[in-house]
Amino acid sequence: MARKIDFVLKFSTYLITNRHLLPPKRDLVETVEEALRGGVGAVQLREKDLSSKELYRLALELCDITHKYNAIFIVNDRLDIAMAVGADGVHLTTQSLPIRIVRRIAGENVIIGVSTHSLDEIENAKIQGADYVTFSPIYFTPSKAKYGPPQGIEALSEACKVSGDLSVIALGGITKDRVKEVVKTGASGIAVVSAIMAAEDPYKASKELVMRGSSIFK
Repeated sequence: MARKIDFVLKFSTYLITNRHLLPPKRDLVETVEEALRGGVGAVQLREKDLSSKELYRLALELCDITHKYNAIFIVNDRLDIAMAVGADGVHLTTQSLPIRIVRRIAGENVIIGVSTHSLDEIENAKIQGADYVTFSPIYFTPSKAKYGPPQGIEALSEACKVSGDLSVIALGGITKDRVKEVVKTGASGIAVVSAIMAAEDPYKASKELVMRGSSIFK
């Protein structure tokens, strides 16, 4: 595992991959690199339908590219893959190993993120020692519909208040036009999927998101 670093600023714009959203003929690795060129500071590899072998190979490539841009590389759920490729951290879900077990296995220098959808889940993640949480969905997005209606800005603001020192990354339906109101809640950053993955020009889309937040995130 790579050493834990000061990641607050780098998580201000956080890309989560989903190759199924890519425009025709666009490559996942190419898209991630364009996003990094545009200023994205953290990348989470989230391709759940790949075999372990396929995921490992992709993780190796993306880890190298992400670190080339001095950004943070996170693997969704798969602690084994994260450790095998030297990722900076792992992002856990409700179906993952408990945070305390992941910490015991990976050590203190791994970044641990957790998906949350309620204030209770945020509190639990904080107690168990997570480094950050994603809170979603803020706005409607098909990929998060199973978690119920959008949380909304007011719920995000409350989540940021109860989180204390735990970084809250807003996720779900965030576009460049929504960045300002999201950041005003006290969120530490924004996480996006389709806003970059489905964009015809991922470099431009990333740059616009980063620029919208750069004057606000500190």
